[in-house]
Amino acid sequence: MSHVSASYSATLRVLLPDAPGSFARVAKAVGDAGGSLGAIDLVRVEKHEKVRDVTIEASSAEHIHDIVEAVRAVDGVEVEHVSDRTFLLHLGGKLEVVPRTPLKTRDDLSMAYTPGVARVCQAIADDPDAAWTLTIKRNTVAVVSDGTAVLGLGDIGPEAAMPVMEGKAVLFKEFGGIDAFPLCIATKDVDEIVAFCKAVAPTFGGINLEDISAPRCFEIERRLREELDIPVFHDDQHGTAIVVLAALVNALRVVGKRLEDVKVVMTGVGAAGIATADVLMHAGARNVIGADHSGAVYRGRTGLSAAKAAFAERSNPAGLQGTADELLAGADVFIGLSAPGAITAAGVRTMASDAIVFAMANPIPEVAPEEIAEHVAVVGTGRSDYPNQINNVLAFPGVFRGALDVRASAITEGMKVAASRALATVIAPDELGPEYVIPGVFNRDVAPRVAAAVSEAAERDGVARKMRA
Repeated sequence: MSHVSASYSATLRVLLPDAPGSFARVAKAVGDAGGSLGAIDLVRVEKHEKVRDVTIEASSAEHIHDIVEAVRAVDGVEVEHVSDRTFLLHLGGKLEVVPRTPLKTRDDLSMAYTPGVARVCQAIADDPDAAWTLTIKRNTVAVVSDGTAVLGLGDIGPEAAMPVMEGKAVLFKEFGGIDAFPLCIATKDVDEIVAFCKAVAPTFGGINLEDISAPRCFEIERRLREELDIPVFHDDQHGTAIVVLAALVNALRVVGKRLEDVKVVMTGVGAAGIATADVLMHAGARNVIGADHSGAVYRGRTGLSAAKAAFAERSNPAGLQGTADELLAGADVFIGLSAPGAITAAGVRTMASDAIVFAMANPIPEVAPEEIAEHVAVVGTGRSDYPNQINNVLAFPGVFRGALDVRASAITEGMKVAASRALATVIAPDELGPEYVIPGVFNRDVAPRVAAAVSEAAERDGVARKMRA
């Protein structure tokens, strides 16, 4: 049966007889429909009746509907209203602007705004670097998206992308103490997106590119990195890569293998896949083979995009060909950044002993963990309801915190690898195990440790404009 979760939860306002056993029949209906009961609150008592708010968790929107219909079918029970809790959370958006300085007196106003503010403006005009200390630039990141590759939904447009970008900004604040703002823009043109980011750059200390489809995302990031003097980070690529490397470092410790020695097979040679492979190779991996829906990516394969052709030149050293399942024979590691069904359990069974499988397609992994648990040593997914959730929130708040703290002009490969290594060390050696190779997303040690490592690497790589405190 599919997993129920809070992301598919609803509150049912039900009217039921004030008689013994009446709620038990409601609870049975929820359970029989495959749902899970949460909070049960008494709203009011009427003559011979009670009104209760009943929270249920389901596995999909359709499942919520089925549970509601099952409750409605209970004799004597009326469902007055159904509230989708996820939609309620988004009412009015998830962000607001809150001033750091209260305005309570005429003096406050004269300093925060006119006439006093003019002297601060002139100071920045005389020394533009003063913006780092006298404006929000020092702690603010733009989250920029064109809405073309949102979650698993694809090209849904900038308005529909806003809830995700708002959520990203909430995560920046919660885990990194960074003020981030969503900027969803109504263009898919590479030149226009680059021009937009350059135009707003004076306001921000960094730019997080989000949910921009490949291959445009590669060119947009490349050009912005060349033309701006603030960090530009496409999280779908590099955040994923950082967390995957951290999880793999620890998983290899569990099975007693070295990154330099293992055969890594990947499905998905898009933005996240290529970035992940590059970080693995930068960290020491020597044998990384990528596969797309047509099979192995290798030198000389016809019909490859420019990005995949370039990737073929620096990966798959033996020039292996074949399907993803065929490539798995003897592999030590599988990393899935593709789609459900990209590999089979039978293919996994041909991997080397003590194999590691990171099946990260969301919400349905490339192969079901339950089907391979007996055949591999470590399994990770992108889901929160399995052990070893590989989630980008473990990376980007700390990466940007560290970059902002030293006013970095870029995010280098060295900074990414340092972030991965630091993330891996959050788990102490005596805590490490097959079901715990990556910290949980609410582990408060993560962002500070990643930030410190990123700041140090920025200094080492010569992109820090301010030394650490």
